[in-house]
Amino acid sequence: MHAHYARFKTRTEAGQQLATRLKNYANRADVLVLGLPRGGVPVAYEVAKALNVPLDICLVRKLGVPGHKELAMGAIGSGGVRVLNYDVVSWLGISGKTIDEVAARELKELQRRDRVYRGDRPQPDIRDRTVILVDDGIATGSTMRAAIAVLKAQRPAGLIVAVPVAPPQTLQDLSTEVDDVVCLLAPETFYAIGLWYDDFSQTSDAEVCELLAQPTVKNLSSIT
Repeated sequence: MHAHYARFKTRTEAGQQLATRLKNYANRADVLVLGLPRGGVPVAYEVAKALNVPLDICLVRKLGVPGHKELAMGAIGSGGVRVLNYDVVSWLGISGKTIDEVAARELKELQRRDRVYRGDRPQPDIRDRTVILVDDGIATGSTMRAAIAVLKAQRPAGLIVAVPVAPPQTLQDLSTEVDDVVCLLAPETFYAIGLWYDDFSQTSDAEVCELLAQPTVKNLSSIT
């Protein structure tokens, strides 16, 4: 069954292919590539390397409604950024106290992951930069939406979502929220991201750290 669907051998190959569609962002001092851990990082690494621009991560945690975890009432990102889905909050009459409790819990996990992945490196400054947000694919789009909301709160000059594979409807929905959406494959019958890869084994924390430690910018003098 997999053989029938698979279009990418690995996340690495998918990232290399994705980079060819982003050539106009190459060698630009204002461009930053952000990968969504964990699976988005190997894809983002190839994009950043091919474009000769810096790579970092975009860590987000969805704030789930207590008792309905899958329903997001907002999201938080690194650096204390919090965005709320006011429709959900008001519809369910969720108190500020509840939101704070959930946010505090998710912030602990976000900070733990941030320490694991980033170590001592400072948060990237994305204000006035063109940010290319990369994942290994989008299914429902809820994590990507959370990431977009968190990044927008930091006022980038431009925001581009780039993924190897996603359902057409999700791409259409996201296109209203960002400046551009770049996707290699938009199958009507989508099922799951993993079907479009020969190898979709889980990316480990160690792999994420290793990729983030590799330089993606070759010629520093071209990037001021």
